Amino acid sequence: MEIRSATYLMSNTEVSKLPKPDKPEYAFIGRSNVGKSSLINMITGAKGLAKISGRPGKTITINHFLINEEWYLVDLPGYGFAKRSRSAREQWTLMLRKYLTRRDNLIYTFVLIDIRHEAQTIDLEFIHWMAETGLPFILLFTKHDKIGKTIADKNLASYKKELLQTWEELPLIVVTSSLSKLGRDEVLGIIDRENQLFGHYTTSTNT
Repeated sequence: MEIRSATYLMSNTEVSKLPKPDKPEYAFIGRSNVGKSSLINMITGAKGLAKISGRPGKTITINHFLINEEWYLVDLPGYGFAKRSRSAREQWTLMLRKYLTRRDNLIYTFVLIDIRHEAQTIDLEFIHWMAETGLPFILLFTKHDKIGKTIADKNLASYKKELLQTWEELPLIVVTSSLSKLGRDEVLGIIDRENQLFGHYTTSTNT
């Protein structure tokens, strides 16, 4: 897929005020400092599209971007707001869950995980919640360029081992690097295929 245009649309905290769900949508989420903004900018090829902050967890709204005038990319607040108040964390958790479970045109949620670390409880809890809720998601392991291949493989195996304790089959996994653009073609390929299916489905249902 060639990215011809990437435009910021809006930021919201209320699901009812999001753009009309008439285009396929893909959300990106991860815990603080996972490299989400850098990855979004790398995938879209639009430097500065998603704002990169020196303060982890700064994203507190649902941010919509229109890509190629054809699909939505959504930058979601991170989970595990360590430096936020308990009430703020609860409010944002409720907002996220409402968005993830009620957004009809949401095709996939890309769950970002920092490959520099072994399996983290906060990531596993969110992944299990997504699975138990029946929401389609893909795991994107970030920052592959920050560590050696041996450690990266070890940490990836750590996550797979944890998940296979309760799952019969692993979700789709893509290893990425915002620096080397590793994984970009694979992510865009997934989105391209789903966009074509979305168009076919909407055409079929309207005839």
